[in-house]
Amino acid sequence: MNRINNQGTKVLALFCALSFLMYVDRVNLSASAALIKQEIGLDNTELGIIFSAFAYTYLVFQIIGGWFCDRFGAKRTIIICGSIWVVATICTGLVGGFMSLFLSRLLLGIGEGAALPSQARAITFWFKREKRGFVQGLTHSFSRFGNAVTPSLVALLVLAHSWRFSFIALGVLTAVWLLMWVTIFRDSPHQFPDMSKEELARYPQPDPQVEEKVKAPTPWKALLKRMGPTMGVYFCYGWTGWLFFTWLPTFFMNGRGMDIKASALFTSGVFLSGVVGNTVGGMLSDAIYRRTGNVVAARRNVIIFSFFSALLLLIPVIFASSATVITACLAVAFFCLELTIGPIWAVPMDITPKHVGIASGLMNAGSAVAGIISPILFGVIIDQTGNWSLPFYGSVALLMLGIALTFFMRPDIPLQEVPARHTAPESDKPSVTSSLP
Repeated sequence: MNRINNQGTKVLALFCALSFLMYVDRVNLSASAALIKQEIGLDNTELGIIFSAFAYTYLVFQIIGGWFCDRFGAKRTIIICGSIWVVATICTGLVGGFMSLFLSRLLLGIGEGAALPSQARAITFWFKREKRGFVQGLTHSFSRFGNAVTPSLVALLVLAHSWRFSFIALGVLTAVWLLMWVTIFRDSPHQFPDMSKEELARYPQPDPQVEEKVKAPTPWKALLKRMGPTMGVYFCYGWTGWLFFTWLPTFFMNGRGMDIKASALFTSGVFLSGVVGNTVGGMLSDAIYRRTGNVVAARRNVIIFSFFSALLLLIPVIFASSATVITACLAVAFFCLELTIGPIWAVPMDITPKHVGIASGLMNAGSAVAGIISPILFGVIIDQTGNWSLPFYGSVALLMLGIALTFFMRPDIPLQEVPARHTAPESDKPSVTSSLP
């Protein structure tokens, strides 16, 4: 790969595997939900509550984990949170009823909550700004690849043994990746003493204003103000994204009368489109930035196109009766929706490299809030109306709102920029830390 050297390739592979396994362990529940629902005895509303349980703790630990990562580094943070999510995944295969399943999903949210903020912080030290859209898009494409293969993978494990065995096996697989992370990863390429100066020149250079471990107080007020619009945009993305992640296999099985094999095939087809969408969105954002030097155009314009195209394609899902038409529209809509990921995950890095862990956590918390509300509301609507297409009306409305909110995102203005009231000599200018509220 021309973009990065050998050590960078290894680290990028670890990031991709992290994203892949995180979503495998997240959506394995939805892949086997119909079987679990039948064995444990849940209605659609209760199943929606189970789906949303993950997002409660995921929301909180996005922020806690981002804060922890900024202070103690991505390696240590992911070792801790990865261990928790391995235990949670295996425990899900041992549940006996509604409450134990609910608690297992809460524990998984704790484990996975810090993962993406930690990865975002690590990327700022391993990849230069003009490559970050591509890297974010590529790593998140492996998330969608996880979405795509999980239904088929879980179906094979279920058919070979049971749905309980599928959770235990996937938990063990995640534990193997965690051992590789401990062995290979470092928080910065400059921590590898055997790297030459020529190799290190390919990476972001150490910045005295952006320490590897942040010790200064977190500027919460400034961060919330700057990240608020991006959080809102990501909430609008997450509303529809969580419908896909949690309900899509059940939508095909119960809403369209498919068996588990057909449901897995159609669900995988939809999610595979997201694999391509993530990578294309990141590459497109980077290409715009390299051509124009305008970070706003590189981030905002891709997101607007993504949302507008997705909402247009969801409208036929509401009215069509053909499974082929519905699947095609869902697949292309998901492709368009996933164009968002590369550019929007680059925004916290653009705004504040120093506090990118907590900034990314705040942004992803917007999606987590949607993950709490959206699955439950979907289940309630299905129980009350029996109409499996009706919840997509909300998706269309929120994607329109998300387009409006993109105009309040300002990735071109770093967090530390405070309008000066007078021109001061360079030596008299306040430091970055002291200039933050």
